[in-house]
Amino acid sequence: MKIGLHYANFTHPNWSTTLEDRLTETVRVADQGGVSLVTVMDHWFQMENLGGPAEPMLEGYTTLGYLAGLTENVRLSLLVTGTTYRYPGLLAKTVTTLDRLSRGRALLGIGAAWYDREHHGLGVPFPSTSERFERLEETLQICQQMWSENDGPYQGAHYELAETVCVPAPVRGRVPILIGGSGEKKTLRLVARYADACNLFGESADVVAHKLDVLRGHCDAVGRDFDTIEKTVIDAGTAQGEESADDFLRRMQAYADLGVELVTLVPTGDDPVAWTTDLVENVVPRIASL
Repeated sequence: MKIGLHYANFTHPNWSTTLEDRLTETVRVADQGGVSLVTVMDHWFQMENLGGPAEPMLEGYTTLGYLAGLTENVRLSLLVTGTTYRYPGLLAKTVTTLDRLSRGRALLGIGAAWYDREHHGLGVPFPSTSERFERLEETLQICQQMWSENDGPYQGAHYELAETVCVPAPVRGRVPILIGGSGEKKTLRLVARYADACNLFGESADVVAHKLDVLRGHCDAVGRDFDTIEKTVIDAGTAQGEESADDFLRRMQAYADLGVELVTLVPTGDDPVAWTTDLVENVVPRIASL
């Protein structure tokens, strides 16, 4: 099993003068300490449960581009791109640029988007849930076409592209796609059809086991090999603080037994650098054996 680090909270002491340095050092420690994936959020406003719009938030792809120049090893992604935030052709070009400048370390994490307040606040249309999922599927189709030999037109219900040109191509020919979310009828169906990886909410091993069973059913329905999908979770607990490293590793073993290959953790407390240093020293070397 591998570890991912999700840098979601920029509100630390003296953040107005230390935000950039703290982010930089946290990711440097992660990159050099064996963390497999570094992600940030795709939000313009901070989420309500982390203080809302009054708290700091950096734009996601600009942040990843900056981190690409600082790192050598970690994969880089948003967790996850909101499908409503960018036209699909421009998104494919943005992610391709990140992939080229990181020498092939980009991952397209994507989902249907949900934070209506930031949409309304900044004047971005926020369609119904059903339409957002329709747009998500078309976005996935467009990205796949942009990363193929077919540079011709695309005609969908919501998007129309005259040319799907993407030069230069991603380093590996295409950027791997991760779809975030656990919805059984729509999200996991899209994972089976389009994604290289899923990201499930790590509520418990029992819940994850059920979601993976649902995903397997969707894979069977479309003729997809379930084992070709990387299974990841974002953990609801923490490896430090209230939970010891031993207890955390025992809990992660239950996920590993289900075939989960990566667990993403969110730094807690006022010092993400110290938190991440503890993680790479006390958890990363031990979780690799699960």
